[in-house]
Amino acid sequence: MDTSTAGRPPTALVIEDDDIIGRHLESGLRGNGYTTTWCRTGSAGLTAAHHDPPDFVLLDLGLPDLDGIDLARRLRQDVPDLLIVILTARTDEIDVIAGLDAGADDYLVKPFSMTVLLARLRAHLRRRPLPDVQDVEPIRLGDLTVDTAARRALLAGEDVPLRTKEFELLAELARHQGSAVSRETLMARVWDENWFGPTKTLDVTMASLRRRLHTAEAATPRPVRLPHITTLRGHGYRLDPAPSP
Repeated sequence: MDTSTAGRPPTALVIEDDDIIGRHLESGLRGNGYTTTWCRTGSAGLTAAHHDPPDFVLLDLGLPDLDGIDLARRLRQDVPDLLIVILTARTDEIDVIAGLDAGADDYLVKPFSMTVLLARLRAHLRRRPLPDVQDVEPIRLGDLTVDTAARRALLAGEDVPLRTKEFELLAELARHQGSAVSRETLMARVWDENWFGPTKTLDVTMASLRRRLHTAEAATPRPVRLPHITTLRGHGYRLDPAPSP
């Protein structure tokens, strides 16, 4: 398993109240080299995440004590770089979108195979930030600066709070400013070259990125030049240059 983090096996936190599913996940993850903690309630999972933050969380939405979507939101706020994968028996698209919008990176609908779950985890973990920082010049787009070395986005010198995938999506568009970038390319570069998950993950992440940029723009005391993300129907997206002053 080539997914170790800083020379150690990745750590997993399973928050699942169903005994059969929980034991299956715990044994499957441990059998594949993941250090695993299993909690049966949302409150216990939240405490475990605060006490010893894991590399990723497998989160059941149907918990007995806390709403899974609310818990995903709290985990994202408290541990911003945490990889969150939702496990749900809900098949309605609105529930899936709500989970992704709350901060989850991905989801699987029950029942699912352990093989698919492990492949998804490998894909995500390969794309996590590396501990070493390369000497890369920041990309300046009007008043927006995308610093890939520091993994920061700044608007008029102020930090724009972005989640991991939001930043990587912005950085990929910024590297190709003014050029069309296909959905397939974005999924491969931001998620994984062998990605086979739902492309609505891209749409939700893009919508969240746009909201965060516009929120930062509204909070700036002076007019700023912000590049525009254009949707190219049937193809992908393009980051258009910031307007001239």
